[in-house]
Amino acid sequence: MTRQGRALAIIGAGTVLLGSMAAAFTWGGYRVNVTPSYPLGLWQIETLDRPIAVGDRIFICPPAGSSVDLARERGYLPRGLCPAGTAPLIKTVVALASQSIRVEGQVIIDDAPLPASTVHSRDAEGRPMAPWTGGVVPEGELFLHSDFVGSYDSRYFGPLPAAGVLGLAREVLTFTP
Repeated sequence: MTRQGRALAIIGAGTVLLGSMAAAFTWGGYRVNVTPSYPLGLWQIETLDRPIAVGDRIFICPPAGSSVDLARERGYLPRGLCPAGTAPLIKTVVALASQSIRVEGQVIIDDAPLPASTVHSRDAEGRPMAPWTGGVVPEGELFLHSDFVGSYDSRYFGPLPAAGVLGLAREVLTFTP
C-alpha cells in the first residue's frame, strides 16, 4: 500500500470510529457532564418507566425563558440540543406538585430545611443572584436541586415542567476533581 493509501485508510478508519461514537452518544443516551454540580464525565440517560419521585436524579431540558437566557449569558449552562439551546441539566428532584417551598436563606420544603441548600445573593464572580420567590410547586412541575454550593437550580429559577424530563441520570465513568 502506498503512503497516500495508508493515510486515506487511517482517515477512513478515524471517520468510522468518530461516527460510531457519535451514534452511541445519540442513540445510547450518553452525555458528558462538564459542570461541577455533579461528578464530571460520562453519564447515561436511562428510560424512566415509572412516575418521577423525590430523590430521582434526572436529566431535564429547561424551558426557554429569562432564567435560561441568564444561565447561557453567564456560562452556567453549556449550549446543547435542548429546545432552549442548552445541554440538559442533571439535577435531583427534591419536591413534587403541591409541596410548599420557602426560600429564606436556604430552601425549606413543607417546613423541613433542605440540606446543602444555602441561597446566595451573588454568584462566584460577584454578580447578583435573585432567588425564586417560593410557593407551591404547580401540577406537572418539579423542584430541582444539587448539593453543589454554586449550583444553578430551582433555588434561583423555580420549578421546571416535568415534560422536559429526558430520563434518569446514571453515572457511567465519572470523577470528582
